[in-house]
Amino acid sequence: MTQGGKLIIFSAPSGSGKTTIVKYLLEQPELNLAFSVSATSRPRRGKEKHGINYYFMSISEFKRHIKEDDFLEWEEVYRDNFYGTLKSEVERLWAEGKNVIFDIDVVGGLRIKKKFPEQTLAVFVKPPSVDELKIRLKKRSTESEDKINMRVAKASVELATAPQFDRIIKNYDLDTALKEAHELVAEYVGAKIPDAKEE
Repeated sequence: MTQGGKLIIFSAPSGSGKTTIVKYLLEQPELNLAFSVSATSRPRRGKEKHGINYYFMSISEFKRHIKEDDFLEWEEVYRDNFYGTLKSEVERLWAEGKNVIFDIDVVGGLRIKKKFPEQTLAVFVKPPSVDELKIRLKKRSTESEDKINMRVAKASVELATAPQFDRIIKNYDLDTALKEAHELVAEYVGAKIPDAKEE
């Protein structure tokens, strides 16, 4: 892969608020960010769109891409539930002159960091507690109790990887976490945050 702009990774257990933080950062023009759309073999949920939320693939299609070494990283998160980052996606965004931001699970995030140590900022978003995570996941009402329990069990393992990341943002209060993430990424990409308008 040709080297391009900066890579910014946000990883966290499900329900930590990383997706909200990433969406907020994408709205800040001075950061010059573009979102890396992941590939997945899981079915679409709700109004999800192919190429915007994920690149949706069948299991056999996903496995073919693995065989052809098309992924920067991939993982079987749950049985027959694959997620991965296509090399072509990152190269496409670099060709547009963008810094690439990822909303990705911890294993994938650390793999990308390992491949591009010099140009990657890896940020771990930490929830207040595993109990709070469970409450947030239940509020989403998108998954069964079993699936939530599976995510909560996985979260405990993921929290243990936090020290391997460059920075940890504690999402106890969303506004504070957004401000911290904005400042951190701006500093990393060498952007100046516009001064807040005087009230």
